[in-house]
Amino acid sequence: MTKANIFTPVLIAGCVILLLNFALRASFGVFQLPIANEFGWPRAEFSLAIAIQNLAWGIGQPLFGAVAERFGDRKAIIAGALLYALGLVLSSFAVTPGQMQLLEILVGFGIAGTGFGVVLAVVGRAAAPEHRSLTLGIATAAGSAGQVVGAPLAEILLQSFPWQGVFLIFAGIILATLLALPFLRSPELASRAELEESLGSVLKRAFVDPSFIMIFLGFFSCGYQLAFITAHFPAFVTEMCGPIDPNGPLAALGISSTSALGAVAISVIGLANIVGTITAGMLGKKFTKKYLLAGIYTARTVIAAAFILLPMTPTTVLLFSISMGALWLATVPLTSGLVAHIYGLRYMGTLYGFVFLSHQIGGFLGVWLGGKMYDITGNYTLVWWIGVGVGAFSALVHLPIRERPWAAQAA
Repeated sequence: MTKANIFTPVLIAGCVILLLNFALRASFGVFQLPIANEFGWPRAEFSLAIAIQNLAWGIGQPLFGAVAERFGDRKAIIAGALLYALGLVLSSFAVTPGQMQLLEILVGFGIAGTGFGVVLAVVGRAAAPEHRSLTLGIATAAGSAGQVVGAPLAEILLQSFPWQGVFLIFAGIILATLLALPFLRSPELASRAELEESLGSVLKRAFVDPSFIMIFLGFFSCGYQLAFITAHFPAFVTEMCGPIDPNGPLAALGISSTSALGAVAISVIGLANIVGTITAGMLGKKFTKKYLLAGIYTARTVIAAAFILLPMTPTTVLLFSISMGALWLATVPLTSGLVAHIYGLRYMGTLYGFVFLSHQIGGFLGVWLGGKMYDITGNYTLVWWIGVGVGAFSALVHLPIRERPWAAQAA
């Protein structure tokens, strides 16, 4: 496989689905203040709804991975898109916190069915081994590209439509992902031994493997940090950032308020991560993945600590967004590639789905604690420092992983 044919129809179709999925998913933090202001909900209520969405996404990921491996990838994606759209439509009619929180379960399952667990497994199987890490990085970067446009799109639409109308528009957008399905076909690249081994036996072996447990635990902080920032950073910047110079470069670009800066910050994170994720995929081809992951988590820890210790200004917000963005989803191609490398391709979707569940448990806690602690203390400081601590833990827990295929370890 040459560089020219890395961009196969499978990869392009997968990128389209991930781009639209994450464009919508990354925008939910923009709705934090409009919904809270309309109904007078405490910050914790909508935060809990997004937290439940993240948890449902995590629970749904191994389930959709198993459905894809049993009934076919495209059927799993169709089911995911329908649940995603249904959840958005019904959420637009929610008038109580309980209704919103219950309906976000549907949205979370929809994200799982159209997200990384299913799509990366298809893309990974279609890629040649020497290009798999880079291909997974490109597909992951497509999710980042969605993040670039998602939050500003929501902000723009909210100028012309109520938040309920934007949810309905988003439901139509996610259904458009189904147009990419005819191109999403990949060969079954699995060894004879992998094909003969049942899913149950593979899961049983993985769950008692110390390396799998460490990969599972290490992904927790990624979910905590990303979900907390996605859900709360726009509001955090809106309320805590220093003023924007009306004669400065940001105002000249149309960013005249801290609210607009908060939405743009999410986009800057996504833009920086397009480069960071592809770079991580390229490096994963040449270097040991566990050490790259340890380095990424170490860098995140230092960047997050420095940001909270310094006074928040428009400049520090943008610098943080660029630096954290370069590391944002860089863990995904390396973690999914690590799972494929050690445990094989046959049940990669389900195995990565269970690892991703840890990511989403972290996401649930990051979003929910952010809202809860804000209501109690009036700020996000404690929740931020917890994120710094779990990031340091993830950097350490990746080091003892045995990065060799199961067959080689047995031999």
